[in-house]
Amino acid sequence: MADVLPLVEARLRTALGEPDARAAVTFLGTDRVEVLRFQEGDIVRYATLGMSAHPMADPTAVVADPVRGPRAELVLSVRAGLADTDKVLRPLAVLAASPQVEGLVVTPGASLDVGEPLWPGAPFTSVLVAEPGGLVEDLELDEPLDPVRFLPLLPMTPNEAAFKRVHGAQALKERWLSQGTDLRDPSRRSVPLK
Repeated sequence: MADVLPLVEARLRTALGEPDARAAVTFLGTDRVEVLRFQEGDIVRYATLGMSAHPMADPTAVVADPVRGPRAELVLSVRAGLADTDKVLRPLAVLAASPQVEGLVVTPGASLDVGEPLWPGAPFTSVLVAEPGGLVEDLELDEPLDPVRFLPLLPMTPNEAAFKRVHGAQALKERWLSQGTDLRDPSRRSVPLK
């Protein structure tokens, strides 16, 4: 069976252009995860490469299927030059390794928390996983492999994460929309939640 990662990187390059930087992180007992940085005007995008090498397995399954199951990579977009967002590389790699380390199946609407600021001074410690398909199209793979989905990440403040836990992802997205929130602003304040 063909290695998935070269196909994933080709899809990222087609959608986002040539990466201007890349970093690799390896955690004990996991495969290497790379984070690629793409610059487009005043937007910088960080995309993981390595999470989709294996399908995500249902943590309740007795044996993980080595072929079938959802595959994904993570994409974070922020405005450049407003914060030291390049320090997000390790937290992003941690999130991308979570299916291997913790047996998580990362899906749209999920919250992922790194327990510390995403970058120095960031008001965010967690992200909301958004719906795929807008920025980078799904990558279809040969049967019986599931397609690779490129999941956008939306940074959440602790208050927003708490609101999302109580009211759900859709309610938080509606609150962001009604307030005209710039979700790419790396230093934005929490949206009013009352």
